[in-house]
Amino acid sequence: MIHWPVASPSHIATWVIVAAATAAVIIRPNKWPEAVWAGAGALALLACGLLPIAAALQAVLEGWDVYLFLAGMMLLSELARREGLFDTLAGWAVRHAAGSARRLFALVYGIGVVVTTFMSNDATAVVLTPAVYMVAKKAGAKPLPYLFACAFIANAASFVLPISNPANLVVFGEHMPPLLAWMRAFALPSLAAVVVTWGALAFLFRAELASPVEAPTHVPPLSGTGRLAAVGIVAVVLAMLAASALGFPLGAPTLLATLMAIAAVQATRREPPWALLQHVSWSVLALVAGLFVLVAGLGQTGLIASLTDVLRAHAHAAPRATAWGAGAIVAFAGNLMNNLPAGLIAGTAVNSGPMPDDVRSAIAIGIDLGPNLSVTGSLATILWLVALRREGEHVSAWQFLRVGMVAMPLALVAALACL
Repeated sequence: MIHWPVASPSHIATWVIVAAATAAVIIRPNKWPEAVWAGAGALALLACGLLPIAAALQAVLEGWDVYLFLAGMMLLSELARREGLFDTLAGWAVRHAAGSARRLFALVYGIGVVVTTFMSNDATAVVLTPAVYMVAKKAGAKPLPYLFACAFIANAASFVLPISNPANLVVFGEHMPPLLAWMRAFALPSLAAVVVTWGALAFLFRAELASPVEAPTHVPPLSGTGRLAAVGIVAVVLAMLAASALGFPLGAPTLLATLMAIAAVQATRREPPWALLQHVSWSVLALVAGLFVLVAGLGQTGLIASLTDVLRAHAHAAPRATAWGAGAIVAFAGNLMNNLPAGLIAGTAVNSGPMPDDVRSAIAIGIDLGPNLSVTGSLATILWLVALRREGEHVSAWQFLRVGMVAMPLALVAALACL
């Protein structure tokens, strides 16, 4: 029998604070950073005596691997951006499109798959997007299909490898499968998600992709330090894959290899790294830490324990149906509360005890792929919107939803069917 937590005044207060903080993270009142609102919610729980300080500190410390991984990937993405790697890749795509908008779309999409797979979804959404926008404008193409390709592939390809999305670390935690086991589980689902998402986008933007584009006369070449940065990125990816294959936590190897790559580039440039460090959004680490504390607050109320009991009971009785149901529920729930807190809650639930692998994998797919429904689904999508606004381009929530409500459910069904 499932025992749901009693709605005591302290429990109700915790739920209200967590809900309000999560909503503020998504809406960003007064345009304040997301980390401010997550931190404010965490502090409110402590100030009201709803969460012991020791429990909050433990929640923060449990996320150490996620912080190290995020720091490494943000630094690596900034290094690639500064050295012009994404500009060169986007220019290469326009040249090889040979005047075909459909071919350009396929090439941009393919580059997004590679960047997401090996450098995480944030790199595609935040760093590749401005480069794609600029080359699309220079080629006289309507930029919207290519911009949507960056946003959607950032989520659709984010479970190709464990390193493709920080949310994977959140969902699996200490139960992260080794690389070969991951690939056996997710190779077909990720291929299905990538292909179906591409097909949906190509169909929805068929009118925009019917017009020819101009071939550029010049593709920006990589400098010497750019080529060195590219070698460094390959070395970082290999280090991450080796750590994953050996079953090691990904955070420390990612950050260490990234720092070595940066040191090599900065030594060649004979410059200190401070300018590069200043362009990294370090507040993301505070945001994640705050979300860990908010989820710990929910845990104090017994809500997550009850959800765990429900999930375990259904998984024991009907594992396949539970996998489908859990994947679909977290995919849509992530759009209501953002996939990071949804992933933290789901990860805490599935890692609290024995759970069928299919259920855990389905939840990971839902957390990673679900954000393709709406602009509130993931931090990467929110940052993608910010990148667009910097370029003077605007995509409304309704525009995104019209595309997402076609592409996301189709890709989700295809991915879950291939588990």
